[in-house]
Amino acid sequence: MPHYVLDGRTATPHFPGIGRYVTNLARAMTPLLAHDERLTVLHHPQHPLALPASPQVEFLPVAASPFGLAQQWQIPRLLRLLAADLYHSAYVVMPYFPGAPTVLTVYDLIPILFPQQSSGRARLMARWANRLALRSARAVLAISDATRRDYIRHLGVRPDKIVTIPLATELGGQGAVVSGQSSVVSQRYSLPERYVLYLGSNKPHKNLVRLIEAWRIVTSSFQLPVSSFQLPASGLDLNLNLNLSLVIAGAWDARYPEARHRVAELGLADKVIFLGPVAEADLPALYAGAEMFVFPSLYEGFGLPALEAMACGTPVVCSNTSSLPEVTSPPGLCGEETSPPGPLSCEERGSGAAALLVDPLDVDALAAAIGRVLSDEGLAAQMRARGPAQAARFSWTRTAQETLAVYRQVTAGR
Repeated sequence: MPHYVLDGRTATPHFPGIGRYVTNLARAMTPLLAHDERLTVLHHPQHPLALPASPQVEFLPVAASPFGLAQQWQIPRLLRLLAADLYHSAYVVMPYFPGAPTVLTVYDLIPILFPQQSSGRARLMARWANRLALRSARAVLAISDATRRDYIRHLGVRPDKIVTIPLATELGGQGAVVSGQSSVVSQRYSLPERYVLYLGSNKPHKNLVRLIEAWRIVTSSFQLPVSSFQLPASGLDLNLNLNLSLVIAGAWDARYPEARHRVAELGLADKVIFLGPVAEADLPALYAGAEMFVFPSLYEGFGLPALEAMACGTPVVCSNTSSLPEVTSPPGLCGEETSPPGPLSCEERGSGAAALLVDPLDVDALAAAIGRVLSDEGLAAQMRARGPAQAARFSWTRTAQETLAVYRQVTAGR
């Protein structure tokens, strides 16, 4: 009877993304287990996972800190007591000699690829944690093709050792928000009547300063620049859209005040709203109520907010870098091995696109893309219709099926 152990001890408020990954993976995997397979999910004692009970699935609180030295012997001892046939770590900080065949999930290489936003100690720890975890793992799961390429290119992982198993969004199917929910959420957060939404952190790689500079162009009385989006030669006159606000939602990191400073410098205090954190239950209404979602990040391991926005039927403008083309565009349209050159829209590269992709370093192109969606009702309607279908390509059932296939392959090779 194969016994799999999924380590979700890092599923805490400090790592909400890992928490959602572990929770949704375990939930989707439960009905897929064969009659002779068992799954034990480790979790922090103060942060139990909200999942239904199952005869084949056990949720085990473990006091050993996922960041403490003691886990290096406490978790291997626990795995022996559980007679684990496989150990799955959801984070690179883990017991590096677990004593069982190991599967590792990796998300991104932000501390290594963007050293300016991490201390030297943090960068060193990230590099060593990755190297030790990769050495321990029998198989590595990357959440996107872009992340897989980064691990092969920058950390020398063998291509046959690392496989892409994408994330998904639990917001799928909620594009039509329950009647009245939008107004309740709007009142709760004092949202303006019309807004363009950004959701994420304010760390430097999120590129908020350029977004704010693009927003100044959009909301100014000047015409937008002509770009490769094939705007009319006269540009776009957006005077009718001047009642729009840019809503920047997400937890604020005080170490990076540049975005707020830029808003003040450009005199945009009445056109930009810093909303702060948003409860997960309110996300569908927040997304669905937006005119569009804009995500100009320089680098994403997956780019889940863009997928969530599409699931809720909201047009998306995002970067043409890292994982975002593969997440926001159908296969073969914008899912190339390298990012599309220049500020191209997927719509102009083929039918079926749910997002416009832009060079995140080009403020004019970003402004033009935002302006195009705001001024072209036909395009916006097409994107709203296509978004849920694109988001539906990703499902937790698929993620669980492919993860379980790796479990079985690894245990068969013991």
